[in-house]
Formats: sequence, C-alpha cells, structure tokens
Amino acid sequence: MINFAGLGRTVAASAILLSTVMIPALQAQDVSDEQLKAARAAIAAVGATNNFDNILPNLAERLKTTLIQSSPNHEDLISTTIDAKALELAARRSDLEREAATIYAKTFTVEQLNAISTFYNSDAGKKLLNDGPIASREMLKAADIWAAGISRDLNAAASKELNATLTAGQQPVPGTVTETPAQ
Repeated sequence: MINFAGLGRTVAASAILLSTVMIPALQAQDVSDEQLKAARAAIAAVGATNNFDNILPNLAERLKTTLIQSSPNHEDLISTTIDAKALELAARRSDLEREAATIYAKTFTVEQLNAISTFYNSDAGKKLLNDGPIASREMLKAADIWAAGISRDLNAAASKELNATLTAGQQPVPGTVTETPAQ
C-alpha cells in the first residue's frame, strides 16, 4: 500500500508554499501593464527565472523517490501518476513568471527595465551573461593570490618595523616573520 502520510506532508508543505506565493500576487495589482510588459522583457533578456525551470521536475523526482521507497511494488503506478500530475501543474509556471515580473516592475522603473532589456539583448549583454561567471571566477582567483602576497608583505614589513622599534637587544615580537639574510 502506498504511504499516504508522506504524500500528505508534501501536499501540506506545497499548500503553505503556494499561499506565500499567491498572497503577494494578489497585492501586486498596483503595477501597470506597461511595467509588467517591460519587466517580462527584462526578465527574459537576463534569464532571471531560468534557474527555476527545474523546480517542478526536481520536486516530482523527489516525491517519486520517497513514495517508491515506501511502496516499491507500485513503482510504475507511482511514476506514471506523479508524471501526469506534474504535467498538469506545469501550466502554473506562468504564476512564477508573473510574480517575478511584478517584483521587477516594483523594483525598477519602465525606463530602467527597457534599458536592462536593451543592454542584455545586445552583443555585449549576451557576452556578459555567458562569460561573466568565468571572469568573476578568474577575478576571485586573482584576488586570492593578491591577498596572499599582501598578507606576506604586510607581515614582513610590520615585523621588521616592530622588531627594530622594540629594541635591538630584546627577543623579536612573537609570531612575526624575521628577515633571513640575503644569499
């Protein structure tokens, strides 16, 4: 027999999640059609919601795994049922797009949204979307190398100054780097 307790918890969690999405959508009616149109264009240009495409398939797979573990004899029925229900729910993806457009419309002016769309639809904007993460990763590497060098040089310079100031005859400051004679 299928374990319906797990399914019930999943349905309850989904209902709570949907209520948190739908309530703000009802409050978003102060956004004009022009703002929403510009926001949708900006979202499409930036690909702001592309990462959300896998939410429903991932949830469906997770639910399949949970239910099949509970009732392995019904694997085919569980898979078929969940796939069918997930396809029925796929149409609700537009609710998320609408919510995202509302958020963008409230965050940016129509002029800003149009500028965002124009830029990200340009060759430079497309290049930034494609290669920006690579450039950011390389910059982080460069910053790490630079920070290591700065740390080394700061420690050496401060140690030298502190050791010279504290007295030539006393022990060096603990934890500082002392210079080694040049060879």
